[in-house]
Amino acid sequence: MRPATAFLLLIVGAAVAAAGWYFGVAQAPQPTTSVTAGGALVFPDLAQGLQTATKVEIVHQDKTVDLALKDGLWRLGNVGFYPIQQHKLRELLTGLTELRLVEPRTSDPAQFARLGVDDPKGASAGGDLVRVLNDGGQTIAELIVGHKRVRAEGNVPESVYIRRPSENQVWLGEGRLLIDEDPKLWLDRQVINIPADQIASVVVTRGNDKIELDRNGTALEMKAPTDHLPLDVSKIEDVAKGLENVNLVDVKPDAADVGGEKLADAVFTTTDGLNMQATLLKLGTEQWARLAASGDAAAKARADTINGTVKGWLYQLGSWKERSIFPAMDDLKEPPAKAEGDNPAGGGAPPGMALPPGMGLPPGLTLPQGAIPQGPRSVPATSPPAK
Repeated sequence: MRPATAFLLLIVGAAVAAAGWYFGVAQAPQPTTSVTAGGALVFPDLAQGLQTATKVEIVHQDKTVDLALKDGLWRLGNVGFYPIQQHKLRELLTGLTELRLVEPRTSDPAQFARLGVDDPKGASAGGDLVRVLNDGGQTIAELIVGHKRVRAEGNVPESVYIRRPSENQVWLGEGRLLIDEDPKLWLDRQVINIPADQIASVVVTRGNDKIELDRNGTALEMKAPTDHLPLDVSKIEDVAKGLENVNLVDVKPDAADVGGEKLADAVFTTTDGLNMQATLLKLGTEQWARLAASGDAAAKARADTINGTVKGWLYQLGSWKERSIFPAMDDLKEPPAKAEGDNPAGGGAPPGMALPPGMGLPPGLTLPQGAIPQGPRSVPATSPPAK
């Protein structure tokens, strides 16, 4: 690497680290394996410009992912400005600051689609338009990102075809750009995480039915109803883990007039006095959960932190997680025991039939008379006529 190139990389890296881009303390970019000699940065001043960035748009086939800085966090405008994975956007912006022009390719618009740098608003577009804007609505960086170049060699930098929207010149760029066109893939999926050993009790109400579970030593036990069929211990453990690693499948803004049918309520109380209330709603054909936290003086700060995340939102959590948070008695029952004589393999002879002694059929089963030939098998006295 030439000294001038090394010095340029050092200056850009320092500017990126100093900028922070509203993400808190910025992480230093990872060193690249190699840099093509003479490769100029696509956006030489982007590291400094990101200090004023407040919006990022990703356009693909006339659909836009809208990322915006709001209340100190980057959020997804497509779903009411729910928080996104902050590190994911940081990686994309870092990739833009480090992207380099390697060599010019075609300038013929007829070849754009083949490289994925045609109009991103087209119905069959193969690439993405990435646009970064500042708080005044001015564009800081704008680029059409096409197909990645497939490289057979190992230990070489990634490369991708790129084009500025206002130009016809296509370039081969060197760098790693992580772009997702699906808004849901940007969402910060973890909602809450309360370990099972912190759960002191659980109360679930479904209409007139109520389930109460209380901690007894290291596990939860059924307190009510007292008259019940045998329970599956593993299913009770699943309820205790109901608030562990709760990740959303989808999210949307909550509202007082959201309506719908209430299916169930659940209250999880922790050993330190936190009450986590969950309500399961049926809206149309879908089920959504509303979450809220409360607690005494000792747990108030924890409750406030949780409410800062969940207040004003409805979550889809996945059917398996819903069964853990809002179980019915049928979900907790021990599975029925297999009847004596059941053959799990599904093999064996039909009912009422048996094989001859020594052939492994269970005692008590017999074959109808005549079903098994008796004596030696007869053989024709003469061979069949030759064909």
